[in-house]
Amino acid sequence: MTILFHRPSGATHIVASPVPELLDALRAGPATAAEIVARLAADHDITGEDALEDIAAARLTELEAAGLVWRV
Repeated sequence: MTILFHRPSGATHIVASPVPELLDALRAGPATAAEIVARLAADHDITGEDALEDIAAARLTELEAAGLVWRV
Protein backbone atom coordinates (compact mmCIF):
# COMPACT_ATOMS: atom_id res chain seq x y z
CA MET A 1 0.00 0.00 0.00
CA THR A 2 0.97 3.58 -0.59
CA ILE A 3 -0.32 6.72 1.10
CA LEU A 4 -0.80 9.87 -0.98
CA PHE A 5 -1.46 13.34 0.36
CA HIS A 6 -3.47 15.72 -1.83
CA ARG A 7 -2.32 19.17 -0.75
CA PRO A 8 -5.15 21.25 -2.27
CA SER A 9 -7.85 19.32 -0.38
CA GLY A 10 -5.80 18.14 2.59
CA ALA A 11 -7.08 14.60 1.95
CA THR A 12 -4.99 11.50 2.46
CA HIS A 13 -5.53 8.56 0.13
CA ILE A 14 -4.47 4.98 0.79
CA VAL A 15 -3.90 3.19 -2.50
CA ALA A 16 -2.99 -0.39 -3.30
CA SER A 17 -1.68 -2.15 -6.37
CA PRO A 18 -1.76 -1.28 -9.25
CA VAL A 19 -1.86 2.43 -8.32
CA PRO A 20 1.71 2.66 -6.89
CA GLU A 21 3.02 0.91 -9.99
CA LEU A 22 1.07 3.26 -12.28
CA LEU A 23 2.45 6.28 -10.45
CA ASP A 24 5.99 4.89 -10.70
CA ALA A 25 5.50 4.49 -14.45
CA LEU A 26 4.37 8.13 -14.66
CA ARG A 27 7.62 9.32 -13.09
CA ALA A 28 9.20 8.93 -16.55
CA GLY A 29 6.82 11.61 -17.82
CA PRO A 30 3.33 12.01 -19.25
CA ALA A 31 1.95 8.93 -20.99
CA THR A 32 -1.19 7.33 -22.32
CA ALA A 33 -2.57 4.21 -20.67
CA ALA A 34 -0.94 2.13 -23.42
CA GLU A 35 2.43 3.80 -22.83
CA ILE A 36 2.16 3.23 -19.09
CA VAL A 37 1.41 -0.46 -19.63
CA ALA A 38 4.40 -0.69 -21.98
CA ARG A 39 6.61 0.89 -19.30
CA LEU A 40 5.31 -1.56 -16.71
CA ALA A 41 5.84 -4.48 -19.08
CA ALA A 42 9.44 -3.40 -19.58
CA ASP A 43 10.04 -3.37 -15.81
CA HIS A 44 7.96 -6.40 -14.80
CA ASP A 45 7.09 -9.79 -16.23
CA ILE A 46 3.77 -8.73 -17.75
CA THR A 47 1.83 -10.37 -20.55
CA GLY A 48 -1.57 -9.59 -22.05
CA GLU A 49 -0.85 -5.90 -22.37
CA ASP A 50 -4.03 -5.18 -24.36
CA ALA A 51 -6.28 -6.24 -21.47
CA LEU A 52 -4.13 -4.31 -18.99
CA GLU A 53 -4.57 -1.08 -20.95
CA ASP A 54 -8.28 -0.99 -19.99
CA ILE A 55 -7.40 -1.59 -16.34
CA ALA A 56 -4.73 1.13 -16.39
CA ALA A 57 -7.12 3.57 -18.07
CA ALA A 58 -9.80 2.89 -15.44
CA ARG A 59 -7.39 3.39 -12.54
CA LEU A 60 -6.03 6.60 -14.14
CA THR A 61 -9.59 7.91 -14.50
CA GLU A 62 -10.15 7.25 -10.78
CA LEU A 63 -6.89 9.00 -9.88
CA GLU A 64 -7.84 11.95 -12.06
CA ALA A 65 -11.28 12.17 -10.41
CA ALA A 66 -9.55 12.27 -7.01
CA GLY A 67 -7.27 15.06 -8.23
CA LEU A 68 -4.13 12.96 -7.82
CA VAL A 69 -3.12 12.96 -11.51
CA TRP A 70 -4.14 15.20 -14.40
CA ARG A 71 -4.10 15.16 -18.16
CA VAL A 72 -1.66 17.39 -20.00
